[in-house]
Amino acid sequence: MTRALFIAGTDTGIGKTHAACTVLHALRATGRNVCGMKPVASGCIETPQGLRNDDALALLAASSAPQPSYEQVNPVALRDALSPHLAAAREGVTITLPPLHAAFDVLRSRYDTVVVEGVGGWRVPLALPGLFAADIAKTWSLPVVLVVGLRLGCLSHALLTAEAIEADGCRLVGWIGNRIDPQMAAIEENIDTLRTLLPAPCLGILPHGLAAERASSLLDCVAIGF
Repeated sequence: MTRALFIAGTDTGIGKTHAACTVLHALRATGRNVCGMKPVASGCIETPQGLRNDDALALLAASSAPQPSYEQVNPVALRDALSPHLAAAREGVTITLPPLHAAFDVLRSRYDTVVVEGVGGWRVPLALPGLFAADIAKTWSLPVVLVVGLRLGCLSHALLTAEAIEADGCRLVGWIGNRIDPQMAAIEENIDTLRTLLPAPCLGILPHGLAAERASSLLDCVAIGF
């Protein structure tokens, strides 16, 4: 039976993709046949092969061989680096869940585990009036791993996001700390506070600047049953 996992973040730009790639490498090291997925990506560039997003390409590169098509990993690719509902509106399209789920079904039929990365934070709108990034995890019943960007303000962001995840009926199974600010003051005290207050185990702390494949040995995927 294929397993799947949703990678959420406390905000945009806090290293969800890096953490997702690290999870992919950690699972591959256990012998699993795994694939990353970025259902919706804004901020794509035009290439001879079509629109491409750096985050989706990183997930594709971290996936097991034979790798899927780009379109399966990133079914909705949007040009402008904006909230997805705004980027989609500029292109005259409306994001809906069925095309995303169709691509997800293809991936989970081919791989042992699919690691699905969200876009932006938990409550980022995909389409108005009421489709959010959280609805991907909620509708597909995916367990959630929260990536906490370790910087000033992360405590409130992490706790509020964890509350929102649980309020939406999703299961927070773990969190990963990503040291995006190597100069953060009282870093160990902040990590200890997160360990105490977040209602899920810490799967690992990713050092600043360490490549995903090398950082994968620092993650404890056993803690979430993977």
